[in-house]
Parts: sequence; C-alpha cells; structure tokens
Amino acid sequence: MSSSPLPVSPLAVPFPAIPDVPGVTMGVGHAGLYPRVRDDVLLMHFDRGTVVAGVFTRHGVGSAPVDWCKAKLKKGPAACALVVNAGCANSFTGKAGAKAAAHVAAAAARAVGCARTEVMLASTGVIGQILEDKKITPHIPALARARASWEQAARAISTTDTFPKGAFAEAQIDGQTVRIAGIAKGSGMIAPDMATMLAFVVTDARIAPGALQTLVEAMTVRTFNSVTVDGDRSTNDTLLVFSTQRTGPAISRASDPRLADFSQKLEGVLLDLALQLVRDGEGASKFVKITVEGAKTPASARKIARAIAESPLVKTAFAGEDANWGRIVMAAGKADEPVRRENMAVAFGPHVAARKGAVAHDYSEAAMSAYMKNRELEVTVNVGAGRAQAIMWTCDLTKQYVAINGDYRS
Repeated sequence: MSSSPLPVSPLAVPFPAIPDVPGVTMGVGHAGLYPRVRDDVLLMHFDRGTVVAGVFTRHGVGSAPVDWCKAKLKKGPAACALVVNAGCANSFTGKAGAKAAAHVAAAAARAVGCARTEVMLASTGVIGQILEDKKITPHIPALARARASWEQAARAISTTDTFPKGAFAEAQIDGQTVRIAGIAKGSGMIAPDMATMLAFVVTDARIAPGALQTLVEAMTVRTFNSVTVDGDRSTNDTLLVFSTQRTGPAISRASDPRLADFSQKLEGVLLDLALQLVRDGEGASKFVKITVEGAKTPASARKIARAIAESPLVKTAFAGEDANWGRIVMAAGKADEPVRRENMAVAFGPHVAARKGAVAHDYSEAAMSAYMKNRELEVTVNVGAGRAQAIMWTCDLTKQYVAINGDYRS
C-alpha cells in the first residue's frame, strides 16, 4: 500500500459532531500495520446487555474476520467488543488467518472481561496477507481503557480513504430520545452485495436483536447496496449495528409503530455513510445520482441502474464532462432487461437529451455541456417498460483511479 496520504477528495464532506452514545467507549492505537506511523487499530467496548445485527459480503472468497462474525452471530447476538484493524485484510489466508483472528478476539475478551463469542472482528487492507496478530494483541488492554472520539475511530479504520466518514442522528421512540452514531470506511472496490467497506453503527435504543436484524437487512438494500464506485466487491465487507439497550422502551418487533422515527433516522445514517463512500471514490471528481424509471420490476430497474453506474464508458464520460447520452442508452440496453426503445428518455439534471426513443427536439449541447461541469450530477433514464424505479449512486472514473490502484501495494 502507498505510504503517502492521498489528496482529499474534492467531493469530501466535513465530519459531523457526534456526541457520546450511552453504553460504548472506544480506543484507537498504532500497531504498525502501515509503513507510516498512524492509528490502525480500533477497539469498541460495549456495556453488558449490548446486542448486534450484521450484514456481510456475499463474496465467494470471504475473510477470516467475516467468517468469525458470521459464526459468532449464529451462536447469539450478545456483543461486548469490536476490534477493527486497517492495513491487512486477513483474507485468503487459510487456517493461519483464522488463528490470527481468534488470537485477537481472545485478547479483547480478556481485556474487557467477556467470552470470545461476544467479540466481533473486522479487517481491511491487502488481500492474501496473514494478520500479524502479535502486533495488535499487546495494545488491546490499553485500548480497552482509552477514550477516543468518533472521528479518531473513523480515521483508524481507513485505508485509501481521503477523509473520515461519520453520521449521527437522534430519534424519538415513544417520547424518549435515542442516539444513532456510525462510522464507515471505503473508497475503492465498491459495489453492491455489498460495497467494499466497513461500517459500524451504535444506538442506545432498546431494540430486540431479531427486530434490529430485520431492519438492517432491509435498509442495506436501499443504502450500501445502492452505491458503486468501480463494480468490484470486497472479501471483507461488514456492516454491524450495535444496540446498547440503554434508552427507551423495549421494542421486540421491527413492525412496531413506535419505531417509525427511529427506522427513518437509522436508514438516514446508513445512507449518509454509503454516499460518503461514493464521494471518496478513488480519484473521483463527480458525484452522480442515477435514477431509472419505467422498468418492468424493481429488480430490473436496479440491474439497469447498476449497468449504467458501472459502465467504464459512462464513467469516463462523466470524468471528461462529456454529456454523451448515447453511452447511457448503450449501458441501459446491455443490462439484458426489458426496455422499449420507442419510449425511452434520457435527461441530465433538468436538460432532456432524448425522449420517445430519439434525440429531443429541444436538445441543447451548450446547456448540457455547461451542466456537466458541476461536481454533482443527476441522470434520469426512463426505459418505457413499466412503472418500477431504482436509484444508484456512483462517481466518475479518472486517471487518478488508475494511479491509486496501480501503486496500491508499492
């Protein structure tokens, strides 16, 4: 991995002010997993009674920490700690990688006084390198006593990220205020199912683990699985949502009407984090929202939107500020989903490029070219085959993306 920090993305947003969430403390430290000196380990310590819900990569080559978390969740939702390292993915590392993950979990369990089955793990970095757990475990007792901020935590888990990613919201449950705070990392290797990223969210709301898992799975479809940077999925994608069970009434069902505001705010936090991944897309200079309308089914709409969002020809056109709407049509058609050519329409923001299967009579190349100079763009495509729609967020593909990934391990 490159030892020099990358320039901050021009699409970056400031890290929000995030207050403490009752029931969780954090510590960060330097284990030396990077050539340069930086924090590269995070430990979150949760109060007794905390539960966790999770969604993970469906990548065929999963990582040791993903395997660990899946196995632990099958045994129960209790959580007392989370250990995250950057600099090594510990993926495609066989039994040695699994042992390294187990050693880290055991050290965390000893430090906070709980069972190993209550420790969650996550790693990010180079694939194929076994985690040097002996670099991490000596620091864990100190991390368990430390008090880091949410921004420090977000920076500690980053890899090629150029800015720390965080989100916060307060919600009302039956008249009581609960907090929802989260951090994420991700910049490249971002694609649905899931995006290549790590995200950790904590709330103090008293929500049963089954209800929390139901909410998280449904919301992932509309948030982290609706963003793409380069179409490549990671071996390590992990989304964990922890509930410290400290505030509000006990909620046992995801459909409980008292969860209406909480559900909206939780999804808002997840979407905020997901969109920040796109804003930090490696080398990105354009943030693009793609809306597909008139599809036969929601699944069809999502597939078409993704085909457009991940087309190298479309993405390089965005980078070159070229309103080449023909590439949009090309990408929509290659999705192999129902479209009616004679009904198709394409618009860039308020500017219509094509309608009813042909160039629009009022099309203005000058207006379109001026619009393409914006940092944030919207493309709407109606494929004329039905009434379903989907949204996908993406970014452009620049020369800097090639440079970053060409130098990733050097």
